[in-house]
Amino acid sequence: MGNLPLWMFVTLFFFLLIGYPVAFTIGAVALAFGVIGFGFPFFELLPIRIWSIIQNFTLLAVPLFVFMGVTLERSGLAEDLLDTMGMLFGRLRGGLAISVIMVGALLAASTGIVGATTVTMGLLALPTMLRRGYSPELATGAIAASGTLGQIIPPSIVLVVLADIVGVPVGSLFMGAVLPGMVLVGLYLVYVVIFGLFRPSAAPAIALDGDEAISKRELARRVVRSLLPPAALIVAVLGSIFVGLASPTEAAALGAFCAMLLAIMNRKFSRKMLVEVMRSTTRLTSMVFIILVGATIFGLVFRGTGGDVQVREFLGSIALGRWGQLILVMAALFLAGFFLDFIEITFIFVPVISPLLIHLGFDPLWFSILIAVNLQTSFLTPPFGYALFYLKSVAPEGVTTGHIYRGIVPFVIIQIVGLTVVAIYPGLVTWLPGIVF
Repeated sequence: MGNLPLWMFVTLFFFLLIGYPVAFTIGAVALAFGVIGFGFPFFELLPIRIWSIIQNFTLLAVPLFVFMGVTLERSGLAEDLLDTMGMLFGRLRGGLAISVIMVGALLAASTGIVGATTVTMGLLALPTMLRRGYSPELATGAIAASGTLGQIIPPSIVLVVLADIVGVPVGSLFMGAVLPGMVLVGLYLVYVVIFGLFRPSAAPAIALDGDEAISKRELARRVVRSLLPPAALIVAVLGSIFVGLASPTEAAALGAFCAMLLAIMNRKFSRKMLVEVMRSTTRLTSMVFIILVGATIFGLVFRGTGGDVQVREFLGSIALGRWGQLILVMAALFLAGFFLDFIEITFIFVPVISPLLIHLGFDPLWFSILIAVNLQTSFLTPPFGYALFYLKSVAPEGVTTGHIYRGIVPFVIIQIVGLTVVAIYPGLVTWLPGIVF
C-alpha cells in the first residue's frame, strides 16, 4: 500500500507510452488501483465526484470557447489578417515572420485553438515565406511558436481548466496572463528582428510592386477592416470579464455569438458550416471532459493512498529550499511536455503539485501562470509536440521534419527565458488583477 501511488503512476505512463488513449487509460488505471486500495466500496464515492464536475458552471466556458474558436477559424479571419499584416510589415527584414507572430497573437486572443491556428498559418503563410526566400527554419519556427500563443493569451481553455483545478478565479487568471503573453510576443519579435539583421538573406524584406502594390490609404483601410473584427471580439469577451459585466462563462457565450456574427458578415456562415463547427466542438469538449472525469478519479485515489504526502516528503527531503523545489517542479513539467499533451499534464500533474506549491507559500495565481507558460512549451518539444505535427501535416514538399525541429529550438529557448522573466518579476502576473480587484 505504501508504494501504491508510485505504481499507479508507473502503470499510467506505461500504457500511455505504448499508445493507449489517455481519455480511457487514466480512468481505467484509477479505477483498478482504487479497487486495490479501497475495495469495491470505492465506487460509492465516484458519483459525487463526477456530479460535482457536471455542476461546475465555470467549466461550461470550455465548450463555448471551443465553439467560438472553431467558428472563427472557418470565418476567414486568419486569411484577412495574414494578407494585411504581410503588406504592413513585409518591407522590413523578417517582416513576414513578424506578420505571422502578430497574427498568431491576435488569433490567440480570438480563438485560442492551437491546431487551427497552426494549420491555417501553415497553409497560408509558409508557402509564401519560402517563395520569398525565407529560411525554412525561421518560417516553420515562427509559425509553430506563434500558433501556441493561444495557450497563454486569454481566453484560453487551459487557463479555464487550471483555474478550476488550482482554485483561482478565471477572471483573475485571464488578467494575470495578459502581460506574460505580451512578454512572449515581444521576445519572439525581438528574435526575428535580430535574426533579420544578422542573416538578411534568410529573412529578406519584400518589395511590393505591380498587382501587390497598393496606396497608403488602401492599406490603412485594409488594416482597419482586418483588425476591427478581432479587436471588437477581444473587447467584447475579455473586456466584459475585466470590467465585471460578465462572468467568464457568460463572456464565452457572448464570444460564441459574436463569432457567428463575424462568420455571417464574412459570408462564410451556412448550415453545413454550423454542423461542422458543432461536431468539432462536441468532439473536443467530450475529449476534455472524459479526461477530466478520469483525472478526478485518479487524483482521488492518489490522495487517498497518501501520494500527495509522499510527494511533499520527497521534495522536502531535497535540500533545495522552496525556490529550488519550484524549479524542480517546473523542470519536471517541462520534461513531461516532451511526451505528454498539455491536457494530460494539466489533469495528471497539476492536482498533485498545486497543493504542494500552496503549502510552500507561493501565490496560486502566479504559479498557475508559470504552469501555463510551461505547458505552452509542450506543443513545441519533440518527439510529441503537437504544433510540430500540425505544421508538418500541411508543410509543402521540401520542408522536412529536421527543418521544423531546428526551427523551434530558438523559440523553445525564448519561452524558457519568458518563463524565467515571469518567475523573477511576479508583478507581471499580479499587477493587472490587483488593479481591478
